[in-house]
Amino acid sequence: MSKLAPVFKLSQSVKRIQAIVFKEFRQLKRDRMTFGMVVMIPIIQLLLFGYAINTEVRGIPIAVVDMSHNAAARVIEQAVVATQVVEVIERYPTPQEAEKAIVNGEVRAALVFPPDLAKRIVEERALGQWLVDGSDTMVSSALLPLRSMPLSQIFIDPALDYGKSHTTFEVALFFNPTRRAAVNIVPGLIGTILTMTMILFTSTAIVRERERGNLELLITTPIRPLELMIGKILPYIVIGLIQMTLILALGYSVFDVPIIGALHQIYMATLLFIAASLSIGLVISTIAKTQLQAMQMTVFILLPSILLSGFMFPFEAMPGAAQAIAEVLPATHFMRMIRAIVLRGAELPGLLNDAFWLMGFTVVGLMVAAARFKKTVD
Repeated sequence: MSKLAPVFKLSQSVKRIQAIVFKEFRQLKRDRMTFGMVVMIPIIQLLLFGYAINTEVRGIPIAVVDMSHNAAARVIEQAVVATQVVEVIERYPTPQEAEKAIVNGEVRAALVFPPDLAKRIVEERALGQWLVDGSDTMVSSALLPLRSMPLSQIFIDPALDYGKSHTTFEVALFFNPTRRAAVNIVPGLIGTILTMTMILFTSTAIVRERERGNLELLITTPIRPLELMIGKILPYIVIGLIQMTLILALGYSVFDVPIIGALHQIYMATLLFIAASLSIGLVISTIAKTQLQAMQMTVFILLPSILLSGFMFPFEAMPGAAQAIAEVLPATHFMRMIRAIVLRGAELPGLLNDAFWLMGFTVVGLMVAAARFKKTVD
């Protein structure tokens, strides 16, 4: 009997483990939200990111400045567009206007044709100049090969011998001439870190009150749902601004990231983004039943915000459907704003589309969260 005792104990232990396993599966089956996330998270993420993430940049929006008014300029432009690397979306009469558009993020580069283009073609000199936004290293890397295009590929004329190789354009890299990755990454990290912390903090706000038994107390107070929502996010706005200040200060002192824009512009843009992110967290908090569910739901916002916002992969490299999804995310609009202000010295009046979108998103988010909370207490 003594020899069988260890075997008997092991058998009993296995049965107890089996009971716990069956219990956990039953709980997962009852918790439809958790079970759905177990299945849907990998499927959605695989389809979304497998389709959207692409490091081969195509269709970069550029402008053309044609001061030559020569037919040759149109031929050269068609040859450049034929590479499918760029797409001409704007035309400006002067390089100064094109530079302003680059600063505001309206275009990523400008192709400038000088007045003496015809003479340059005959003398086989540089045909013009690329003005390139160097703050995004992947975009600038995609544009740089276009500076060297043999004239024989552009002008098909057997009577003329342009040679096999010719650098047809000069290049001016703005904002990051050394093409350091840190210059592009650090401002983007502000958006990524704030997305992670702000949504995570507030997504558990209402749920935490419910789990601690404080929700009944809040119901009995005269506080209104919208007042509760605003009161919940105000402390985190201060925390978010502190986080932004730390990231920017460390980026400047440790990684030598230039801060070209005015500080008050940076804080105003960050404030808009923090408010939008916190409103997302509040909506999640009114939907989730537990803090674990709130954290799981946060994943649906975090991963798209990190991978589709332009932080890691150029926005232009994504297909149209992925770009449409990215345009809904606050992180996409903030990524444009913070890089434009910090690296290119842009100002909010030149970024009104993104600023208004963040403000509208915040208002809608607060109203939805307040409506859902009111519905819960009724």
